[in-house]
Amino acid sequence: MKCNFLKSTALAAVTSLLVLSCQNDDTNGATTVNPQIDFTSQSKIPPFVYAMSGFENLKISTLLTSADVLPESPSFIYGAQPDGAGLMKDPNSEGYILITNHEILQSVSRVYLDKTFKPVKGDYLVDGIGGLTRLCSATLATPQIHGFGPLFLTAGESGQESMVHGIDPLGSSTDKSRKDRVLPALGKASMENAVPLPKEAYPGKTIIIIGEDQSYSTSHASAGQLIMYMSNTIGDLSNGKLYALKRADGNQVETTITLNNSYPVSFVEIPNAKNLTGAEINTTVNALGAIRFSRVEDVDYRKGSASNNREVYFTATGQSSANNPVEGFTMWGRVYKLKMDATNPLKGTLELVVEGDSTPGTGIINPDNICVTENYVYIQEDGDSYYADAKHDSYIWQYNIASKQNKPWLNMNHKRTDAAWNASYNQSGEMRFGSWEFGSMEDISNIIGVPNTFTVNIHSHTWQLDAFKNADGSGINKNKEGGQTVIIRNVER
Repeated sequence: MKCNFLKSTALAAVTSLLVLSCQNDDTNGATTVNPQIDFTSQSKIPPFVYAMSGFENLKISTLLTSADVLPESPSFIYGAQPDGAGLMKDPNSEGYILITNHEILQSVSRVYLDKTFKPVKGDYLVDGIGGLTRLCSATLATPQIHGFGPLFLTAGESGQESMVHGIDPLGSSTDKSRKDRVLPALGKASMENAVPLPKEAYPGKTIIIIGEDQSYSTSHASAGQLIMYMSNTIGDLSNGKLYALKRADGNQVETTITLNNSYPVSFVEIPNAKNLTGAEINTTVNALGAIRFSRVEDVDYRKGSASNNREVYFTATGQSSANNPVEGFTMWGRVYKLKMDATNPLKGTLELVVEGDSTPGTGIINPDNICVTENYVYIQEDGDSYYADAKHDSYIWQYNIASKQNKPWLNMNHKRTDAAWNASYNQSGEMRFGSWEFGSMEDISNIIGVPNTFTVNIHSHTWQLDAFKNADGSGINKNKEGGQTVIIRNVER
């Protein structure tokens, strides 16, 4: 996933709920705070994460899990692998709506929360039939930020013919099996996320940055790409053009990009992309000389000014061959920064800001989702590649944009020596590092009116119960994993 930050304009809808107060955890001092939000854990399941050393002031509570029964829809099951997500005010109540991808289920759930932020009912906007492919990270586009929407952009990730879906978060659950909500103009690829830039970044344009989660193989020589969709009309998702990122010198090899260097880049057009197959797009971008990254999983932009919004961060998760590097590609993973030109979005510079290959197993391991605030990049790991040299479970790292320091921020709470814990949450018996992974991390501060507050999704793969099967009702998938969403407060932004 992905970090979603709603600006102050989105707060207008909740001003009737807010009072003035001074929050010690708010870097801006006095601010409006919603007194009705109740952060008491709404679930009997404890949080599956804990703060790392130096971040003990984090407050963590469980919001929702697969085991929870919602009072107004007791048959609803919050499905496996909650990944990309978006939160919005419910226009029909005083509460909120949480939209969530469930990756392995190919589904999108919708959970309604009351004004205290308690989950009360849920349904599915997309099921395994309508989802078509695995749905990983996602972005909730809103008029306040992006100039169009609300529209939940969720990207398919089951091979090079996958597409991005545009889902109405207020739509009917009776449409959950519809297959016609895809957006061909955004291309076909094994995609992780489709992230529209804020409307201030390039006024009058719709620009969407897409990560292609593809490893190198002889049948997919272009490997992973950073892709851009651009239209000169706000909200137009049908008539724009598609581009792929290329170095000015034409070098396609990822590992020739090194720390403390800046590389001129440009987006090169993929002609007629809307009418091409994914296989044809793959061949075309390779012939165009696009950079071959090792699995571009997630993308996010820096919050704050329009200039900040043109600063895009993305992950390359990495790949291996029998626990050995693949020549030319990162194995342990990387995070890149793309600084886009102020007047021409097709030009910019590329930098490598975090890499794990120089610290195999102890540093960053397979960065997947990413959440960018004004001052930090939160990097969520997916360590279930089970590299032999891995020395820690999946972390969330906090990268300080100003100082360039990268610190472990959050860890998974596996409790491997606790028999009762393992009986409850590790039915698979998996004891290797990285058996759980992180989904999206979302900044919900301005939506609920409480500063420095985020949600984090967790793929607790080893928590497996028959009660969790067929959560979306489609019968497409037999997965029986549970998932969890937690609330984290006092997060530095």
